[in-house]
Amino acid sequence: MGAMKKWLSWSQMVASMLLVQLFATGQQLLSKVILNQGTFIFSFMAYRHLVAALCVAPFAFFLERFPLFHTCYFMFPVIVLLYIVLRWLLSMFFRHGCRVDSKKMAWSTWLWLFINALTGITMAMGLFYYGLRDTTATYSTNFLNIIPIVTFVFSIFLRMEKLGLGSKAGKIKTVGAIICVGGALTTSLYKGKAFYLTHDHHPHYHSPAVAATMAVSSPHWTRGTFMLVGSCLCYATWYILQVKLLEVFPSRYRATLITCIMASVQSTAIGLCLDRSKAAWRIEWNLQLVTIVYSGALSTAATFCLLTWSIAKQGPTYAPMFNPLSLIFVAISEALLLGEQMRLGIVLGTVMIIVGLYSFLWGRRKETKLLGQASAGDETLTAKADLESGEMQLKSFVTPSPVKSVYAKEGGALKDSVISWNQ
Repeated sequence: MGAMKKWLSWSQMVASMLLVQLFATGQQLLSKVILNQGTFIFSFMAYRHLVAALCVAPFAFFLERFPLFHTCYFMFPVIVLLYIVLRWLLSMFFRHGCRVDSKKMAWSTWLWLFINALTGITMAMGLFYYGLRDTTATYSTNFLNIIPIVTFVFSIFLRMEKLGLGSKAGKIKTVGAIICVGGALTTSLYKGKAFYLTHDHHPHYHSPAVAATMAVSSPHWTRGTFMLVGSCLCYATWYILQVKLLEVFPSRYRATLITCIMASVQSTAIGLCLDRSKAAWRIEWNLQLVTIVYSGALSTAATFCLLTWSIAKQGPTYAPMFNPLSLIFVAISEALLLGEQMRLGIVLGTVMIIVGLYSFLWGRRKETKLLGQASAGDETLTAKADLESGEMQLKSFVTPSPVKSVYAKEGGALKDSVISWNQ
């Protein structure tokens, strides 16, 4: 019974992480299609994060006010519906809604939330979408997998982490980071021979929508690469800022809700400065609307909840281990569905990034375990020393005559013989 329960728990965790990668794959492909069709990037971001805020809002209200709901995700829609009905009935009887007592946040907290939205969503995601439009989905996803490496480098410069070359785990982590950077450079600088996974790669073999998609946007690899590098730097900065944000505002769901709203406002403001035409902001019943809803509901709200759950269960290094799967899924799907060509340089760089990322994460996990064991040992020694000190202080306090302690060396060990006091 215990083995079956353990297997079910493991299978649920793996299935949730696979869902996260499938959501990311669909997000990259849908975004590539609508961006090639001419969708204005900042209007797409504004609508996407508005939908994400609406989807995250129930979680921010319920899961942080009532922690019991963390254990019953499958009942969450029913609970929300019952709560809405109950609140409506109470408002009919008592003519007022429930008041929520909340402390006013300081202006510095709002500033950190604003910076969080600006770096992690508006700038990072905006640059990534421009890079995605100018290159391919596979090429762009490669850069997402080196974000942990860039974050690690930033942490070393800011003295938040140590290189740890003195241990085996630290050496493997460093080598993995170097391999990742080498894979990114290989992907960017070395093109190699082009090939296709299917024989019907010519645009006229595809559906009219796919053919139109492939024909609208022409690649600009140099500009797109600079955009993707800028996106990586912004994402790495955003991860560093999370440490400070969690100190001043520890509510994760509400922070996500406020961040999505601020990102939507920021994207709207920047977008209106770039393009005020109605065509750029018009939403129609087409693939753009599907992508907006998909991005907000699945790629943001659902993904955030699944990642939060996995981090609570398995720790912070478990979820990133599945990230290379989205790269593989995107590469295969883009080649089969959109007929994009594969290049030898991208394939070699992808393999290097996957190997380097797994090496980096393995070394990071081993190093974290060693640090945890060392800190646990230090805490045990400290507690033991405190206990002994407390006992000695207690004996000194209640003893009418001084207590003598004799240390006799027997067999190479020190034996403590406590002589009791005279009555």
